Amino acid sequence: MRNGRVDLTRRQYLAAGAGLVAAGLGGVRPAFALETVRQGFQTNIWGMPTYYLLKSGLLEKRGIKFEEFAVPSGNLTMQQMVARQVDMGTYAAQSFIIGHDKGGLVAIAQIEYVGKTAQIVTRKDLNLTKVSELKGLKVANQTGSSVGNVFMDVIIPGAGLRKGDFQEVRMDVNNMVSAMAAKTVDAMVNVEPYNEIAVAEGIGTSIMDYSSVDRMPVFMAATPDFADKNADTIVAYLKAWQEVAQDFKNDPGKVTDVIYAFFTSKGYSMSRDTFAKALARVEVSPGFPSDVATGLQRDAEVLLREKKISAIPDWKKALRPEPWAKASA
Repeated sequence: MRNGRVDLTRRQYLAAGAGLVAAGLGGVRPAFALETVRQGFQTNIWGMPTYYLLKSGLLEKRGIKFEEFAVPSGNLTMQQMVARQVDMGTYAAQSFIIGHDKGGLVAIAQIEYVGKTAQIVTRKDLNLTKVSELKGLKVANQTGSSVGNVFMDVIIPGAGLRKGDFQEVRMDVNNMVSAMAAKTVDAMVNVEPYNEIAVAEGIGTSIMDYSSVDRMPVFMAATPDFADKNADTIVAYLKAWQEVAQDFKNDPGKVTDVIYAFFTSKGYSMSRDTFAKALARVEVSPGFPSDVATGLQRDAEVLLREKKISAIPDWKKALRPEPWAKASA
């Protein structure tokens, strides 16, 4: 949906700017209007820093209009971007690499680490403590998601299991807690806040998080078309992200209130304290680390081995650190 700002024609825009100068209210020649951003985000905890960005007013402050495209998980945003239905979106490394392979998507920033938010949660009444105990059980997994790929390609082999040793039940992450409560599945591969909800309500027990296996960086990706044509918009957009980082660091209560309101509006009946614990597991630190290609290379090698991509990406094409450097100058 649009954020409600009124579109001006170029003639109206320049006329308004000229009026300000004539009135002594501005001496700088007005810049051309920035491009509207079609922003995708996932409605689990990984997408909530982006949701906060959209609700904070920081984009409007910098003259950026946007349209929102919300989906249950980041791999769906990636698919929308490959189809050129969305301009930008966040998802973890695995989905980004697949998106670059399928649609040339490029990373313009690393937004957060979410390894602590990705967990394997089992039904509490089963008293399970190890991944190897999933053998013969029904496990809910959002197939094709980054968290699902790490589970199937890294965690399962590491626990001595094979893909046929348990029944994978394909399911959106937002439906998994109710499936566990109904005992139609025995475990779930999920992210926050759904893990914390399951634990707080006595439905599940978390037997591991991903941080010991993968810190799971989440990237802001753009379509190459948008990145090539809208450099000024992307730099202004990343400047807004720098302000978001300050809010997460210096005013976490304000951030929690905004995001908690989103989940309660969707009918989730968790306490604010439960939600705050879930949100605290997200490490929000926008930037463009110099060693980012090293971790992506490891992930790409696994995806290539599993035949999920056709080739290892050329990181000089897939990674675009220049806009972040300009935003930080």
